[in-house]
Order: sequence, then structure tokens, then C-alpha cells
Amino acid sequence: MNPPALARVRGALDHFRIELPSWGFADTGTRFGKFYQDAAAIDLNDKLADAGEVHRLTGCCPRVALHVLWDFAPGVAARTVTRLARRYGVKVGSINPNLFQDQEYKWGSLTNRDPAIRRRALAHMRASIKLGQAVGSDSVSLWLADGTSYPGQANLRDRKHALTASLQACHRWLARGQTLLLEYKPFEPAFYATDLADWGMAYILAQKAGARAKVLVDTGHHYQGQNVEQIVAFLLDEGMLGGFHFNDRRYADDDLTFGSLDPYQAFRIFQEIHSYGSERGRLPAVAYMIDQSHNEKPKVEATIQTVVMAQELFAKAALVDQAELKKRQAREDVIGAEMILKEAFFTDVRPTLAAWRRTRGLPPDPLGAYRRSGYAKAAAADRRRRRRELNLTRAGSYA
Repeated sequence: MNPPALARVRGALDHFRIELPSWGFADTGTRFGKFYQDAAAIDLNDKLADAGEVHRLTGCCPRVALHVLWDFAPGVAARTVTRLARRYGVKVGSINPNLFQDQEYKWGSLTNRDPAIRRRALAHMRASIKLGQAVGSDSVSLWLADGTSYPGQANLRDRKHALTASLQACHRWLARGQTLLLEYKPFEPAFYATDLADWGMAYILAQKAGARAKVLVDTGHHYQGQNVEQIVAFLLDEGMLGGFHFNDRRYADDDLTFGSLDPYQAFRIFQEIHSYGSERGRLPAVAYMIDQSHNEKPKVEATIQTVVMAQELFAKAALVDQAELKKRQAREDVIGAEMILKEAFFTDVRPTLAAWRRTRGLPPDPLGAYRRSGYAKAAAADRRRRRRELNLTRAGSYA
């Protein structure tokens, strides 16, 4: 690796920060049932402890996304949560409202035809935004489950109008420095028309909401064969890319570890970010986040695996010689341009990453260090004991 390329990789790694999801450390499952792990987090303390362990080993995960209904116990002060996060060496990241869990939201939340239910959903949004302000979070990340499953079930334009008005209200409640991130998803739980179904809808609604609303791209929320890097390039150029949720998929929202199935697509996404940054002299301010819930892989190990893979792919993308790439593009050298990307993608950056970690007092192999640490065994024993004491049952299906 020549000195300019090495400098680009090191600079990219210094810049790269990933937000961890609190829910990724707890028991989860599918609509058919839950699959339990002894070391799964029981409460917010456990989740932050697990996130702190990932950050301690990787050095690039200082923030933890929290879910309002799952992580904030009634009556617990915001400062208590921030102190708890600080105890484990992390900070509170994005705040995630929940507009899909309660029975009242069966026919929608922000798009519900009943004004009383829309008001309740908006009250929750306002409370979530205020909660974010209290814990020092700079973003509210909204995934909206609203939609319809049958033709004729609802007036689609009316739902669009209701959603637009709701998002505009949410934007008015944001403090300076707070961003509203709109996440889209083409289907599930609705299967006929999802109210926030794709990046175009998210883009338009974010623009209508206000200047501090941006689009969040979940790498698993696309139809088969969709060109995600083109979406990223478009949103970057429009100044509308707010962030990512990293995962991988075989079919749809599979929540697989990042890069486990298609690392080249993830590399191409990062390449678009580096290309944009090269033209402007600095990498864009984008929120890099993980959204995964694992049933089979141990949760902390899967998270470390995703983080390490993301670092490797981000570093590989930094190796692309953007100046040379532009020259080959200008002369329509299709093969030559493609080879620029392939050469970077197939470069082994693991020794460079290990050296970068050593200079920061981090283990060169985070996953190996975690497996040797005994953390998982100790956490499993402690959490088994506490479940017995709390008489926590583990029956029932995933909701």
C-alpha cells in the first residue's frame, strides 16, 4: 500500500463511527417464536454494558441508539440514563419512537383516519423529541409501520396528507441541532401500500417536513436487485442523506450481519461516499448505525463482526484512486474503471486495520479478544441467575 493510499485509509478509519442498537443485545425472534440466549440483555443496564464492551474492543462505537418504549422505564430521569451510559463508556445516540406496538395503531398511527389516534401518535413523537433533548441526542429516527394490506382499504392521498402534516408538526418541535431521520421500507407489516415505502417518498416527505429532516437508508429495506448505491449517490448529491442502518439480507429485512452475503454492494455504497467526499475535500456528515437482531449468532459477537466488516469495507473504499477513476471514466474505459474498484475491493486491509488498532491501544483482533475475555460466559451466568430471581418466564411468541 503506497503512502497516499495508507493515509486515506487511516483518515477514513479515524472518521468512521458506528452507532449500536440497544435492541440488538436483547432476546428477539420471528413472528413464529422467540429464540433465547443466556447472555441476552435483560434491561438497559445490560444493553449499555454490552455496547460498552463492543466499543472498548473496536474503538469506533461511542453511541447507542435507544428505543423509547423498550429502554426508558417510567419515572426514570433522563440524567439517570445518560449517567448509566457514561458508566460503560458510551453516549446516548438516536432516539427511536414506537408507533407500531400498541393495539390502537392497528389501522395506522400518524396516518390513522381517527384524529384522536393521530393526536396520540403525535404526542408520543413530541415526547420522544423532548426525551432526545434531555439525554443529549441529536437525532430522532422514525420507522413508520403505517400502511394498508388491501386495495380500496383507505384513500392513499388522504394518508399522504395526514403524514405530511404530522411530520411538519414533528419538525417544529425539534431543537437546533436535532435531525429527524425518516426510514423507509417497501413492505411489512403492510403488504399492499406502505405509507413510507421508498427513498423517493422519504425524500419528498423530508423536504415537506423541513430543513432538519433527512432520509435514513436501511441496507435491508429494498427490493431484490435494487441499486442501493445509486440511491445513496442521489441523496448525497441532494444533501438529503441523513444516515444508514447497516445489515444484510437474502430476501428482504433479514437483519443479517453486515457484508455476510454481499460485501461488494456495501463496498460500492461506501465508494459513493468516498467519491462524494473526494470532490468536496471532506467526508460527508452521515450517521452510520446498525439495525440488527440476531437469533442464531451470539449477539455481542455478531455486533463485533458487523463493526469489523464495516471498518474493513470502509477502508477498502478509501483505497479507490478517485482521480484515476475519473480519468478512466472520462475516456469511457469501462473495464479500466471497474478494475479500479475491484483492485481496492480485493485488497487485504486487515493488517492495516490491526496496525491502526494497536496505535490506539485496541486489540488487533476484536472478536478474538472478546472470545478470550470471558465476558460472554460471565454475562450468561449473571443473567441466568437474575432471571431466576426475577422469575422471568420466556414463553410466548414474538410480537
